[in-house]
Amino acid sequence: MRDSYKIIKKETLAESVKRIVVEAPLVSLNAKVGQFVMIMIEENSERIPLTLADIDKSKGLITLIFQEVGFTTKKLGLLNEGDSIFAILGPLGKPTHLDKFGTVICIGGGVGIAEIYPVSRAFKNAGNDVIGIIGARSKDLLILEDEMKKVCDQLLITTDNGSYGRKGFVTDVLIEKLDTRAKMKELNHCLVYAIGPLPMMARVSEVTKSYKVKTVVSLNPIMVDGTGMCGSCRVTVAGQTKFACVDGPEFDAHQVDFKELMDRLTFFKEQEKCTNKQCPRE
Repeated sequence: MRDSYKIIKKETLAESVKRIVVEAPLVSLNAKVGQFVMIMIEENSERIPLTLADIDKSKGLITLIFQEVGFTTKKLGLLNEGDSIFAILGPLGKPTHLDKFGTVICIGGGVGIAEIYPVSRAFKNAGNDVIGIIGARSKDLLILEDEMKKVCDQLLITTDNGSYGRKGFVTDVLIEKLDTRAKMKELNHCLVYAIGPLPMMARVSEVTKSYKVKTVVSLNPIMVDGTGMCGSCRVTVAGQTKFACVDGPEFDAHQVDFKELMDRLTFFKEQEKCTNKQCPRE
């Protein structure tokens, strides 16, 4: 019997950013922090990966947060409470490696905040002091501030235009935090975990590498089947080819070839533009 994938709650978090709670008993039963699912809105439609933003095993629910940027995410945004998603495959990928590191600096940029939230909560529950740094282009695009405050010992906010929190980038705050810890000789008990746009994660990696602080990133390459068969999500890590769907999505940031990964994300831009012209509108 196929699992039920009914949307039981839907809300708008920011411009073009939606949160849906979906009935998926078998997925939620086996899901862990850091994993993702592949969804198909309807039969024969495109598959897209979405990170599990929350899991409720007792009620058989999963939470998905997405930004309407392409044909499929815009179509997903048109579904309402009571509608159903055709298929959800998961959980996929390796879960987050949780340990008691001491202090974990969790960095989320843009919609990446949706992914850093459950990770921050899990590190806190593992006994770590959690410093959250979240950023967006402007205040109206910032999401999950209240949720992050509940799971972080300290939460710092940046916006590119200075409309909320500190004007600047998450890496500006990160440098200050690492400088302070370096003076106190506390870098050995520190982990940095980052999720967000690739340029942001690449910059975080550059910064932490200079401080020799272990850093983990959750990558979001182009993904088609989510099972390692198509090879579209391949990334180069420590000079070796890895597949984000089965070997990741989390990797040692200092070993990732970010330039190659960013180049690969441009491969289908023209096709995406053509497809978006056919996208349904509300």
